[in-house]
Amino acid sequence: MVVCVTADVSVRERVVRQLDGIGPVVSCADLAELRAMLFPSPPGGAATAVAPVSPPAVPQGPVTWGELVVDRAGRLVTWCGDPLPLTRTERELLARLIGPPPVVWSYQQLFAAVWNGAYLGDSAVVHSAIKRLRHKLRSLPGGPRVHTVRGVGYRLDPPSRPA
Repeated sequence: MVVCVTADVSVRERVVRQLDGIGPVVSCADLAELRAMLFPSPPGGAATAVAPVSPPAVPQGPVTWGELVVDRAGRLVTWCGDPLPLTRTERELLARLIGPPPVVWSYQQLFAAVWNGAYLGDSAVVHSAIKRLRHKLRSLPGGPRVHTVRGVGYRLDPPSRPA
């Protein structure tokens, strides 16, 4: 695990990009954020600076979105029956985005659901993972597209209707 503590957002983004795929990277603006993440207050205790965000529930079985199937248990994603080479993080992001009901997922919700951590206001990790996912989805003819809802988060386009 790598811990990066700096107030400079560009440094945190560069560290996340350079260490992407090597292992977990924790990125914080200051030690107070790191402490809040590592040592959350017990229930009924003093409030932390970061409010918990509960993500929408995700079905346990395979989830479909047109010709896209995400089987989290089987660790498999297919498009028109062909497997897609996605990382665990990309698979989890996609499972969240296509999970019914279709909603706009906030940065906070995605971070809590995929990385199982407290969101500390730095969306660089989420942006980076979405960028990699978009790159892989772009090659799929008529495939799903991830759209940014500015200032909020991400959503997936509805599946195209058969002709």
